[in-house]
Amino acid sequence: MDARTVIIRPVVSEKSYALMGEGTYTFRVDDRAHKTQIAAAVEEIFSVDVAGVRTSKVRAKPKRRGLHQGKTRSWKKAVVQLAPGERIELFEGAETA
Repeated sequence: MDARTVIIRPVVSEKSYALMGEGTYTFRVDDRAHKTQIAAAVEEIFSVDVAGVRTSKVRAKPKRRGLHQGKTRSWKKAVVQLAPGERIELFEGAETA
């Protein structure tokens, strides 16, 4: 698998922002990717050293719109811990209003 297909996008949430200060970043990854592929992809894309990777499956949630029922998609989340002193500039240049 190519590094750009393993890492789909960063997860933007309050919890993930709080973890960024500790050198921990959260990504949405391909369902078939395993921890060593995720670590290699993050190292290749962002040029950093990865200390550890934790993965989890996010289950589908039931959704409803009027009479129609359905579910959101399930997906895989990876929490990547970088080596001390390393950081990723994900939102460089983003201004707050």
